Amino acid sequence: MSPTTTPAAAPRRLTSQDFRTLGLSALGGALEFYDFIIFVFFATVIGHLFFPPDMPDWLVTIQTFGIFAAGYLVRPLGGIVLAHFGDRFGRKRVFAFSILLMALSTLGMAAMPTYASIGVAAPVLLILMRMLQGAAIGGEVPGAWTFVAEHVPFRRVGFACGFLCSGLTLGILLGSFIATIINSIFTPEDVAAYAWRIPFFIGGVFGLVAVYLRRWLQETPIFAEMKRSRSLVPELPLKAVLRDHPRGVVISMLLTWILSAGIVVTTLMTATFLQKLYGYTAQQSLAATSFGTLFLIFGTAAAGAIVDRIGSGRFFTVASIFFGVATFAFYTYAAVSLTILFVLYAIMGLAVGMVGAVPYVMVRAFPAPVRFTGLSFSYNVSYAIFGGLTPLAVASLLPINPMAHAYYLLFIAALAFVLGLYLMAKGDSVEAEVGIEELTERLAASS
Repeated sequence: MSPTTTPAAAPRRLTSQDFRTLGLSALGGALEFYDFIIFVFFATVIGHLFFPPDMPDWLVTIQTFGIFAAGYLVRPLGGIVLAHFGDRFGRKRVFAFSILLMALSTLGMAAMPTYASIGVAAPVLLILMRMLQGAAIGGEVPGAWTFVAEHVPFRRVGFACGFLCSGLTLGILLGSFIATIINSIFTPEDVAAYAWRIPFFIGGVFGLVAVYLRRWLQETPIFAEMKRSRSLVPELPLKAVLRDHPRGVVISMLLTWILSAGIVVTTLMTATFLQKLYGYTAQQSLAATSFGTLFLIFGTAAAGAIVDRIGSGRFFTVASIFFGVATFAFYTYAAVSLTILFVLYAIMGLAVGMVGAVPYVMVRAFPAPVRFTGLSFSYNVSYAIFGGLTPLAVASLLPINPMAHAYYLLFIAALAFVLGLYLMAKGDSVEAEVGIEELTERLAASS
């Protein structure tokens, strides 16, 4: 049976235990992304509190966003280290540790003394907390995809991973929502004095709650069987990934490029575009972005469910066309009216939901003994490169062409289309079967 086609036998339905696993995994992911992203909503306030008061504003801004970027730069190292232990000692342990690390570092930021209290030690501690956050998020995302993929039936893997992507997107939306509430309730003086700490405190506390709830999760059956049969990878997992699965690494990195570009441009950068290029107010832009993100949440879950039925090759071939048309139409007609803006943003959100099918391919590109490491290395290195370079590339091209962001996304759509064609032709050699059926195969092979 080809793993890229739909099997003839009816799949087992997801049980209440499966849904509990998905729910707790998605909840933890949402809270981790909230903790990681909340920094950017209070970057201006934090910059003035953690750097010398006589420092020029432009330098404060650069250094503050440099600290924000440090979280992205440390993601590959943190992700690879956590994945190493996940492949050697268990998915559940690392899965729980990543959210504990995020919760503690976020609480640390909430309680941190400012420059006025401890001087230069303040920005040093701030960057340390930010690096711990980056290490945690680097292990959370690939860990979550690996964890749920090894818990559910094969033909539910796409839905499970897409559902997790919805949870991560919800974390971004939650961060925006909490930031809006804080800035609405408190005066700018109160925010600078103490209220900026509240979102970090909320995130840290809820993170600890999520750590407690994850105690009820069970180790994946796949890893438990590998441990029982002593078939864990006998060498450094990363070495085995780079030596034996280079094609899986390349495919996964290209898919992560698609994911990062879609999220960064259409969700994180578009609020600024709507103000500077399309003439909308900050309030209108934030409302439109939040509205589009709601549809992105539905789109990622839908993409996972669809890819389970039709396979990755056909999915990306068709979805990439929808993505290209929807994004180009949005940036072409967004300025017509506020109503058109919201309608087009909803359509674009659904189209960008295509990224919910990305982990479906990635979890199948690596065998169980090195799955966590293969996913983490490919995802985090690619996200650090392309997630970091995308804003710079788009911002640099805008003076040359005011539609540079739209053309960049057309390029991403073309890349997704080509990958779809490749997976249709060569998917059998890239994607292996994953899910609880993999346990059955391993038990049969060892008997």
